Amino acid sequence: MTNELKKATFAGGCFWCMVKPFDQWDGVHQVVSGYTGGNKENPTYEEVKTGTTGHYESVEITYVPSVISYKEILDLYWRQIDPTDDGGQFHDRGDSYRTAIFYHDDEQKQLAEESKRQLEASGKFSKPIVTKILEGSTFYPAEEYHQDFYKKNKEYYKEDRAKSGRDEFIREVWEE
Repeated sequence: MTNELKKATFAGGCFWCMVKPFDQWDGVHQVVSGYTGGNKENPTYEEVKTGTTGHYESVEITYVPSVISYKEILDLYWRQIDPTDDGGQFHDRGDSYRTAIFYHDDEQKQLAEESKRQLEASGKFSKPIVTKILEGSTFYPAEEYHQDFYKKNKEYYKEDRAKSGRDEFIREVWEE
């Protein structure tokens, strides 16, 4: 068994809501909130929010593939988002809140494309799956106050997540 670390990068709307679902799994070494897919070096949160940098709010997951596979991480990802919404996620609207899978090698690309095909074929959604599968680019960690937000600001995180509509969607679509 190897302890080699790999990276997985996903955009799923507000990055605050994308950390906790991955952070609690064995084999996940670290989840970092940040920005990727844009055209400005070292963007700030305020710049990304304007929608002019092209970045997605995203999370970079460092994981041990011998403990948790990329396929398992993909399955977790799909269950956190509305893959049919290209205008953002839940109450967070705009380009920086769109969904995307950023692959880091050919295997990740193949697995991401296959998982998307399986989701499309499942009939779970009546609208098309619009989540993009894109080649990974430079990931810029967000400002420190965004890191582990759900741990540092428990009450605010809980309130924000509750009013977002994300949990209701997850329950309605995934919990049968």
